[in-house]
Amino acid sequence: MSIVNRQLRLKTRPEGLVQRDNFDLAEQSVPELKDGEVLVRVLYLSMDPTNRVWMRDIPQYLPPVAIGEVMRALGLGRVVQSRSAHYAVGDLVQGITGWQDYLVLHESAKGYVRLPADPGIPLPTLLGACGMSGVTAYYGMTDIAPTQPGETLVVSAAAGSVGSIAGQIGKIQGARVVGIAGGADKCRYLVDELGFDAAVDYKADDFKQQLKAATPDGVHVNFENVGGDVMKAVLSRMVIGGRVALCGLISGYNSGDKPGDDYGVFVMKRLRMQGFLVLDYTKTKEAVHAISGWIREGKLKTEETVAEGLENAPVVLNRLFDGSHRGKLVLRVDGKG
Repeated sequence: MSIVNRQLRLKTRPEGLVQRDNFDLAEQSVPELKDGEVLVRVLYLSMDPTNRVWMRDIPQYLPPVAIGEVMRALGLGRVVQSRSAHYAVGDLVQGITGWQDYLVLHESAKGYVRLPADPGIPLPTLLGACGMSGVTAYYGMTDIAPTQPGETLVVSAAAGSVGSIAGQIGKIQGARVVGIAGGADKCRYLVDELGFDAAVDYKADDFKQQLKAATPDGVHVNFENVGGDVMKAVLSRMVIGGRVALCGLISGYNSGDKPGDDYGVFVMKRLRMQGFLVLDYTKTKEAVHAISGWIREGKLKTEETVAEGLENAPVVLNRLFDGSHRGKLVLRVDGKG
């Protein structure tokens, strides 16, 4: 009996929030494997802001997903058939799987990581703290803009998959960490559960006053995920010679708004800002080793919000932008995963 593969293919480019009807749910039979190939059953998909960027027909660091193509996404799967000496049935595989049930992968394909069948870490965590999100946070906090003991670090989108790890790494480095999140519950989560020194609610009418009170000595490092008015408010609190790790500008991903062009604050305060992409990082193994060690030692806490069902991927992605999740947002594709 042939195996049927469901695929979500981009039909139209979304305007604003992603809709189900921006995608076709297609079905096709999985072809017979050739020598060197493996069949991977997708277990979990990583839901990331960059998914929304890939849907837009604009210049970006990877080609936009073309109309009719399977939606590009990072994921985690398990080998269920193998004609490769490099992969055994049962191995876990991490890499770009796409929004689909199955992936036929050649053993020579680049960018895929083979993991043991039982990695000793919950599978969703492999896509979060020990996946691209955690590695991104580690990269930003160690290579781009590390903090020194006693400095103040401000992290925007601090309850999300990258920000929550970046803030905790800042604490490990000895910084005073202030998180920016939406709503009182998330702010309490940052302080009470993740150990942030303070949290500021960007949805509050007195957001700027809260930020000022939480950063009495100014901001030495800004780990920026949001952009827009949140970023402007943090930049206004930067000390002379402050550093900005520019990880993302999520506030404009749905609207298409471009960042403001008021750079006067960079001149006045002699700031240094560096944008970065985890694709450029060459020390992924070091990052995963450090993060997994901190998890085992109890120095770093992780949380995943797990949604269900491949067919729900377009709507689930919107949860990244409405704030209805904490930590890493993942989608379980295989109910047995």
